[in-house]
Order: sequence, then structure tokens, then C-alpha cells
Amino acid sequence: GNEADNDLYINQAVVFIEDAIQYRSINHRVDSKSLWLYRRYYSRTCQWILSLTITIILALAFIEEPSSLTVTSDVRYRLPAWNPPCGLTESVELLCFLVFVADVSVKSYLIGWKEFWKNKWLMAYILTLIVSFTDWIVSLSFFCTESLRIRRILRPFFLLQNSSMMKKTLKSINSTLPEMASVVLLLAVHLSLFTMFAMLLFARTKDNQQDKEWMVYFRNLPDSLTSLLVLLTTANNPDVMIPAYSKNRAYSIFFILFTVLGNLFLMNLLTAIIYNQFRGYLLKSVQSSLFRRRLGIRAAFEVLSSLKETPTNAQQPYVSTGALQQVLQKVEMDSRCKQAIMRSLKMCSCDQLSAAQFQKLFEELDKDAIKQHPPSPEYQSHFMQKLQFAFGHPYFGYLGNVVALANIISICVVLVMDADKQPSERDDFFLGAINCFFIPYYLLEMLLKILAMGLRRYLSYPSNRFDGLLTVILLILEIATFAVYGFPHPGWRPEFMGLLSLWDMVRLVNMLIVFRFLRIIPNMKFMALVVTTLLDLVKNLRAFAGILVVTCNSLAVLPMQHLIMALCSVGPTSSWNIGPTTLMTLLITFQGKMFFHGALLHLLSVNLICRWAKIYFVAWWLISSVIWVNLFVALLLENFIHKWDRRCHRASLSDIEYQRTVELMFRDVLEEPTEEELMEKLHQHPHLQLCR
Repeated sequence: GNEADNDLYINQAVVFIEDAIQYRSINHRVDSKSLWLYRRYYSRTCQWILSLTITIILALAFIEEPSSLTVTSDVRYRLPAWNPPCGLTESVELLCFLVFVADVSVKSYLIGWKEFWKNKWLMAYILTLIVSFTDWIVSLSFFCTESLRIRRILRPFFLLQNSSMMKKTLKSINSTLPEMASVVLLLAVHLSLFTMFAMLLFARTKDNQQDKEWMVYFRNLPDSLTSLLVLLTTANNPDVMIPAYSKNRAYSIFFILFTVLGNLFLMNLLTAIIYNQFRGYLLKSVQSSLFRRRLGIRAAFEVLSSLKETPTNAQQPYVSTGALQQVLQKVEMDSRCKQAIMRSLKMCSCDQLSAAQFQKLFEELDKDAIKQHPPSPEYQSHFMQKLQFAFGHPYFGYLGNVVALANIISICVVLVMDADKQPSERDDFFLGAINCFFIPYYLLEMLLKILAMGLRRYLSYPSNRFDGLLTVILLILEIATFAVYGFPHPGWRPEFMGLLSLWDMVRLVNMLIVFRFLRIIPNMKFMALVVTTLLDLVKNLRAFAGILVVTCNSLAVLPMQHLIMALCSVGPTSSWNIGPTTLMTLLITFQGKMFFHGALLHLLSVNLICRWAKIYFVAWWLISSVIWVNLFVALLLENFIHKWDRRCHRASLSDIEYQRTVELMFRDVLEEPTEEELMEKLHQHPHLQLCR
């Protein structure tokens, strides 16, 4: 009947608006049962369960044999790693597989059979589950003694397929690969040519004393390639050229030319090319997200205009304000946005909304999240008003920063004076006395600010919450120190009294004081701009972090699969466990480069067949340091430059706090989709039949 149809239209509009809010595709089933299932699937509970399942199945690698997860990595001190019994981790895996089967079944049903065959990600999802479950059965049939487990390598796919932003990022990376490949090929040519030059230049001679360069670094082609590849990372510089340099200083020209051409030119050229190819990625992605949002809002308008009580108009469809209010009551959205839309709706004098008016109402979703701070208390007493003015003035905050700086300087002076002293020779009186002066000041400063601003306004500023929390912690630690050891006095060294070390407590207090000095950041405009921009980048670059986790997890599992060590014939893989932490070290630190070189030398010294292990380490170096880091730098530059330009030109408002997302960064350069584009896309919807 008409009432059932109206309920269906209302529910369709609710779902389409929620799709627009979350930038989801609207190409799914729109019948009553499917809409109920769709909302349940995207509820916080279901998505939390799915995220938890993905986290659990990825975390299994830390406890499965041959993982060596222990408190310390030093083989001399660590205890044997816990080896779970056969069937324990497999049972957890089975539960995870059941959740994934339910997930892919619901997704496949909701998009429909025709759309399913067009969705390569869903087909890959099903194939991954089939292969993983088959491998799981094989594992149980061998009583968990098999050396190769394919499903471990496939596990990161579950994280990848669950994020639409990660899929977009991966697609963009894939489109950038041809340009990157050309530079990597040029890098390989550079490496090969200099390898041949090195083998000719440092050939073996009759004098063994003069052949150290040949013996250690350039004995054959694989060794020569390895030495120069590691030199490209600067890990073995200047060790690699010391024997030749000792023989003749002119040999240094060869190594200088190789490093300058490889590091300064080719590696930076790779960064420039990747940035040039990748800089439009975010803009295209956000443009696509904007289109999805506008399409979802327009779809909601079209279904609401089909309500039976809506007056028909031959010229233009309309939606009644009452129907929209009914929809807004059911939609799950930010309360700020909902209240703003309801206010605009009440201020509207008309009873019906056109498509343009309807779309304009929901532009509230695109606006900055503005947080206004509560007002300060109004005191009647003239004396209190003067105190409020004095302690609420920015200069009072500047005075607090000066005091904090004086505290840091005094701590540094004491630490420098006690640097060479034995623990028994140290006198903690000075540090204790310093804390007795500064910590009460911090407490007094906090209380006076609360008096001037009011508690609600004081807590509305993140910097004040940070400052107040550290002040309370410092006060508690100081009281605990006095309660255990008494007040500071000359020769105050009671660290051996009881179980609690005074030196540890004093050191903790002073570390917090140093940390508290970060309060100066909001008072320095450009430093605050840089820090807030970086924090926003951390929040908005989750897709890249996710792909890094996928890559790191996959490559960390490979050495645990007995593949490399079986080829190298060096015994159990537990002695050569390459975990995610090790790979992150390889990615970000100089010590990682040293580990790369040391790992290769160790493997080469065991057996010549161990040269197969080079493929693994070189692959990780190419993927992480050469390609991935440059991609991240490119995206970081684009984000930073865009946000820097926008924030520098925006007037600062003291009582208003702006919270921007990556979708809002490019708002001024995005193109609004036209009426024709939206209607054409809606008419292509596989499950929605429009009346016009």
C-alpha cells in the first residue's frame, strides 16, 4: 500500500544520506530487507567486530612457530618463546574465517549478482578465503608440522580489502609504477656499470697485501654488486674504500663519483618523478569522494520526491520539509551537523524544498568542524574582575613559559654537574629543591587560570588539559617522594631506603617537567602551524599506514616460512627470525642499513647458496626505502603545502577551533558535479528505479 511504499522511500533516503556522510557507494540493493541488513552491517558493532577479527588474525604471526617473540631480542638472555599447542591458533583462525565468510557473503548479496562479477576485490576476497581454508585443512592433517603455510602470506589481504581508501591508494601506486620503473632501471644501469668498472679497477694482482679491496669487496660479480648496492645506502661508507684509499688516494674518485651520481642525483630524481606523478592523487580521490556525497544526497531527494503525499509538479520535483525531518530523526550522523540542518530547516519559510535547496542544506557536512569555547565566568566584584583580567591575559601564559624554561635550564645545569659522578657521590638535594619551588608554581598557575577562565573553558583547550594533567601527576609524585623520603636537605641520598628508588622518582618527575615544556608550542604561531599540520597528516594518512602494515607483515612472514633458510641450508629459521619490528628498523634507521649489510655477509659466509637471501633483502629495500618512502614523501609534501597555504591565509580566531579533514583541504579547488552527471549516474543504478 501507499504507507508501505512511503516507509520504503523514507528508509531508502536514510541509507542514501548515511552513504553520503561516509562517502560510500550507493550501488546496493534498496528493498526493505536489504536496507535493514545494510544498516546492521555498517553499524559500529559489526564494523568493530570485523576490525577486531582482522587485528587478531594478523597478530597470530607473533605467537605462531617459528616466531621468537620475547621481551628481549638478545639470544643470551631471552627465555624460549611460547609455542602454542597444535589446534589453538588454528581454532582462532577458523573463527576468523567464519567472520570473513559472513562478511563476504553479506557484501556480495547487498551489491547483487551482476555487480559481484564486476567487483574484482570481492572475487579476490573469496579466492583468498578458499586458498586459506584449504591450507588450514592441510595444516591440521599434518598435525601442524608442515613447514610452508601459504595462508600466512595472504592474511594482510583481509586488512587491505576492508579499506576503500587503501584500495584507492594502491590503485594510484599501481599507476605510478611505470614511471618509477624507468628510474629504477636507470639506477640498475648505474649500479651495473660501476660494478664492471670496480672489477676492472680492483682486479687481483700478484701482491696479496695490495689485494685487500679485491678480497673483501670485489672478489666476484655478486660480491661487487652487493658492495656497491650497500654503498648506495651509505651503510658501508667509508669502509668499502679504505683498503683502496690506503693504497692510492686517487681511488677515492671512483667511490665519490658513484655516491654523487647514485645518491644525490638518481635517488633524488626518483623522489621528484614520484612526486610529479603522485601529486594529483589526493585531489582526484577527494573529487571522487565529493561526487559520491552529492550523488547520495541527490538519490535521497529523488526517492523522497516519490512519496505519495508529495504534490506532483510537472516542471520540477519537490520534497516536503516534514518528510525530511522524519528522515533526519532516523539518520545516524554527527549531532552538530544534524542540529545545524534542523535549524536551517526551521528557518526556511517554505514547506517544500527543491533539489538545489535540498542539496544546500546538506552542505553543512562539508563545513569545518568549529568548536567554540565556553564563556568565561562573570564576576560581580571589581577586585575579582581585575584578577580575572590579569590571570586570563596572554602575558600570564608567557610568564609561565619563562618559568618553565628556567626550570629546564636549572635541571640541565644539575645534570651536567652530576654527569660524571657515581650514584653514591650524587647529592639529590639540588634537584629536590628545584622541584619544591617550580611544581607549586605550576599548581598555582593552573588554579589561577581556572579562576580566570572557569573550569569548563579551561578544559576546553587541549593545551590546558595537557598542562593540567602533567601538573597533577608532578604534584602526586612530589608528595609521594616527600612521604617516603622526607623533605630535601644537603646530602639527601636515601635511594637505598626501601624498595622505591628515589633517583628513579626524581628522574621521572624531571622527565615530565621537560615534557611539560611542550606547552610553548601553541604560543609560537608557525611552530603550532607545523605541529598541527603534522598531527592532521597522521590522522588523515591512515591508508598509507595500512598499506605499510600490509607490506611489512607479508615480507616479515616470508623468512618464517622456511623458504630462504631452506635454500641457504642454515638450520632452523628461529635463529633468523625477521619480524615486523626488524623490517621497520630496516625501513627508517641507519642501523637498518647496517643490518642489511650484516645479514648478507652472515648468509654469504655460511654457504654460497645463501646468495638467494639477497633477493629478499634487496626486495625489501626497493619496496620500502626506494619506492615506499618516496611515495610517502610525495604525499606528505602535497598535504603539507596545501594545508600550509590555507592556514597561513586564514584569520585566527581565539575562541574558535577549526578541525579539518583531508576532504576539506581541497574544498576550494574541487568541481561540483553537474545536474546531468548526477542524474545519469542515478539512472545507471542497478537496483533503483526512478520515476523520472
